[in-house]
Amino acid sequence: MQWSGKRRREEEYEFEAADLPDDPCFCPQAEFNNKPDSLFFNDGVRRIDFVLVYEDEDKKEFEKRHTFLRRKYFEASLMKMGMELEATRSVNEKLMFVKIHMPWDVLCTYAEVLHIKLPIEPNDLSSRPSPWRFFSCITKHFYPSEDLITKETEFFTAPFEKNRLEYFYVKDRDQFFTQSMRSRMAYYILSRAPYEIRGKIKKFGITKLLDGGVYKAAYPLHDSRFNVRSKEEGCPSERLLLYEEWAHPKSFYKMQPLDLIRKYYGEKIGIYFAWLGFYTAMLAFAAIVGLGCFIYGFKTQDTSTWSKEVCHPEIGGAIVMCPQCDKDCTYWRLNSTCETSKKLCIFDNFGTLVFAVFMSIWVTLFLEFWKRYQAELEYEWDTVEFLEQEEQPRPEYEAKCIHERINPITRVKEKVPFTACGRCIRVSLGMGTVLFWLLLILASVVAIIVYRLAVFFSFSKKLRAQDLKELEPFKEYVTPQMATSVTASIISFVVIMILNILYERVAIWITDFELPRTKTEYENSLTLKMFLFQFVNYYSSCFYIAFAKGKVVGYPGQPVYLLGKYRNEECDPGGCLIELTTQLTVIMGGKAIWNNIQEVLMPWVKNLIFRYCTRVGSEKVIPRWEQDYQLQPIGKLGLFYEYLEMVIQFGFVTLFVASFPLAPVLALVNNLFEIRVDAWKITTQFRRIVPEKAQDIGAWQPILQGVAILAVATNAMIIAFTSDMIPRLVYYWSFSVYPYGDYSENTMEGYINSTLSIFNIEDFSNTTDNFVFLLCRYRDFRYPPGHPKEYEYSIYYWHVIAAKLAFIIVVEHIVYLTKFILSYIIPDVPDAVKEQIKREKYLTQVILHETNLKLVTKHLKPVTDKFLDSTNMNLSKEGLDLDF
Repeated sequence: MQWSGKRRREEEYEFEAADLPDDPCFCPQAEFNNKPDSLFFNDGVRRIDFVLVYEDEDKKEFEKRHTFLRRKYFEASLMKMGMELEATRSVNEKLMFVKIHMPWDVLCTYAEVLHIKLPIEPNDLSSRPSPWRFFSCITKHFYPSEDLITKETEFFTAPFEKNRLEYFYVKDRDQFFTQSMRSRMAYYILSRAPYEIRGKIKKFGITKLLDGGVYKAAYPLHDSRFNVRSKEEGCPSERLLLYEEWAHPKSFYKMQPLDLIRKYYGEKIGIYFAWLGFYTAMLAFAAIVGLGCFIYGFKTQDTSTWSKEVCHPEIGGAIVMCPQCDKDCTYWRLNSTCETSKKLCIFDNFGTLVFAVFMSIWVTLFLEFWKRYQAELEYEWDTVEFLEQEEQPRPEYEAKCIHERINPITRVKEKVPFTACGRCIRVSLGMGTVLFWLLLILASVVAIIVYRLAVFFSFSKKLRAQDLKELEPFKEYVTPQMATSVTASIISFVVIMILNILYERVAIWITDFELPRTKTEYENSLTLKMFLFQFVNYYSSCFYIAFAKGKVVGYPGQPVYLLGKYRNEECDPGGCLIELTTQLTVIMGGKAIWNNIQEVLMPWVKNLIFRYCTRVGSEKVIPRWEQDYQLQPIGKLGLFYEYLEMVIQFGFVTLFVASFPLAPVLALVNNLFEIRVDAWKITTQFRRIVPEKAQDIGAWQPILQGVAILAVATNAMIIAFTSDMIPRLVYYWSFSVYPYGDYSENTMEGYINSTLSIFNIEDFSNTTDNFVFLLCRYRDFRYPPGHPKEYEYSIYYWHVIAAKLAFIIVVEHIVYLTKFILSYIIPDVPDAVKEQIKREKYLTQVILHETNLKLVTKHLKPVTDKFLDSTNMNLSKEGLDLDF
C-alpha cells in the first residue's frame, strides 16, 4: 500500500510535468566563461538578478525524483512568468547554479505592482546650507571620501506606471532600475511562483523549496569581492567602497554612507544603521554627563560624612550589627563595610539625581529628534507613502487562503486563511503560550532569589570569620552581600542566555501559528512577543534588587520568611544601590562581550569551515556566484536580533541609570564597535541580503516610547526607595536639629546612628550564648527596646515614607510635563521636508493631469472629426459654406 501511494503521487507529477523535458536541468545550460567578476549571463548582455543553487542528484530514486519534478515545474513557472534562466555547473561539478534575469517588460510590470517610486525630474528645491559649513575643512575628515562615494543627483519621484513611461527620467534602461530594485522584484516573483498543483491545492514559493531541500540557496549577487575591485567593465564595486569607507576598522571615526548602504542593501538595512548611528551619536551627550557624575562621586567619596562615620573606628567600629540569618551568622562590626560604603558614595550622591532627571529629558529629545531625522530619510528614500495596503501578503498567508469573506472596505469577496472564530482560537492559544513562558521566567527569578537567600547564610559564616587569611588583600571589599550579589548575577546571566535560546523557537512557532498577513505584521507580532520575554528575562532581577530586596525583612526578633523557610534578604547598611550597580555591570558587560564575540567569530568560523569543505584547486577560477555561495546566509529574521540587542541596551541605559551613571559610557563604547562589527559582518561574511522596503523602525518605535515613559517612574523610585538620598535629606533638614536632633545647625553628623535601630539581644528567642554586649543594631527606623511602642515604626520612618512619595509625585509630574512640552514644540517633520513633499505631489498631479488630458484628446479626436465632417456635409447641401 505504501508503494502504491508513492506510485500514485509519482504518476500525478508525471502527468503535471508531462509537457516538460526530461533533462535534469530544465533551463538552458552554459559553461563558465572564466570571468570571475562577471555579473551577466554568458552573452554579456543580460544581468544576473538572482541565483538559485541545487545539488545535482540521481532522479531515479523516488524522493530525488520528487525533488527533481518540483524543481522542474518551478523553473518552468518562472519562465512562464517572463523570467530568463541560465544554468552553470559549479567548478567541482557537484552543484548547479541557476542564474535569473528579468527582462525590461517584466521589470516594468512588477515595478508597477510593487509601487516602486522612480525619478520623474531633478529636484529643483535648493537644500538649506549646513550650520557646520564654516568648519568643512575639519568636518570633511569625518565623512566618507567624496572622491570614492560621490553624491548622487536628487530627483522628485512618483510610483511607476508603464503607460506613463515617457514622463519618467529614463536616461539608461540598464541603470533605470537599481540592482536592489531588480533583486527585490525577482524575489517577489520567486516567492509566488508555483512548484506543485494538485487539483485545487496550489503550492508555491522559494521559501518552501529551500526548507524542503529542493534548492540549497537563493540569493542576489554581490557586485565584487569586498577587498578587490571588480575587473568587469562598468561595475561600480560598491561592496568594495562600503568595506573601505564603512566596514573597515580604520573608518571607525567616519560617518556612515547611508545613501550607499540603502542603495546596495535596501531601505530596511539603511534605516537600521541610520537609527543605530543616530542613537550612538545621542549617547555621546549622555555619556559625557554620566562620566562627569561618576567623576564627581569618585572625587567626593572620601569627603562623605556618613561614609566617614561608617569607617571611623570609634563610630562604625563601635557599632555591633545583628546577625543577618538565624543560624551560623555572627555579630559583626559596621566598619567591616567601610570600603563598600565608599564605593556606594560614587553612585549614591546628588549628582545621580541630576543625571536621572537629565536622562529623562535626554530620552525625550532622542525620540523626538529621531522622528525628524526619520522623516527626512523617508522622503529621501521614497518611503513616505509606503502604506500598509501597498505591502503584499506573505506567500505563507496566501497559500492557506481557503475561506471566503466580504472585504469590509471594498465589499468584494476575498480569500482568507481562517474564519473569525479560528483567528480568535489561534490568538488565544498564542497569548496563553506567551503567558506560560513569562510565568516560567518569573519562576526562574524566584529560584535565583531562593539561591541568594540560601547561599547568603554560607557566605555570612565564612566571610565574617576572623581567621580568613587567603582573601587578605581583598578582605575589605568582600562582604556576604557582595559575594552573594556577584554569584547570583553570574548565574542569572547564564539562565537568561539559556532561556533566550528556548523562547526564541517558541516565539517563532507561535507567530507562524497565528499566520499574520504581511511581513510587517509578522515582524511586529514577533517583536512584541520577544520583547515581552526579554523584558522579563533581563530586567526582572534588576527590578527585584531595586524594589523588593530588603523592603520586607521584619526585624531581628521577628524576621519575615520566604516560603516559610528562607529568611528574606537584607540590604547592605548603605542600601541595595551598590548591588543593583553590580547586577547591571555584570549583565550589560557580559551581554555585550558575548554578543560581539558571537557576531564576529561565528560567521567567520563557519565560512572558514565551509570553504575548507568545498575547496577546489588553486589553479581554478571561481565565478562570482560560487564565491557568494561560500558565504553565510542571512537569518530568516534578518535584523531582528540586532534591533532587540540595542533596545534591551536602551532599557538598561534609561530604566536603571540612576544607579549606574556609567551605563551610557559602556553603551557608547559598545555601539561604536557594534556599528563596525555589523557592517563588517554583512559586507564580508554574509551573502547579499534581499533588499526590502521599510518606512521606519517598525514596532520598535512604540516600544522605545514605552520604555522612555517607564524610565521616569523607575528612576524616581530607585532614588526614592533604593538609594539613601531621601533619608539623608530628611535627616539633614528635620532630624539633625531641634526638636528631633541635638545639633543647632543642619548637619549630616550622626546620620548613621539615626538610621540604625537598636535591638536587645535578650529578645532573641533561641539565643543561649553569653555576650559582652547586650545590644545590636539593624537597618530600620523603629523604636528602641523599653519604649512604649517597642520595635514599632518610629516617626522618622513615616517622615521618610512621606518624603519618598512626595519626591516621586513631584519629580514624575515635572519630568512628564517637560517631556510633553518638548514633544509638542518639536515638530516631527522638518519644514524643508514638508515643502519638498508638497512639491513632489504637485508635480505628480501635473503629470497625471497632462496624461489624462492627452488620453481624453486622443479618444475624442475621432468623434470630433466625424461630427465636424457630417456638419460640413449638411451645411453644403443647404448652400452654406462655414469654415471650422
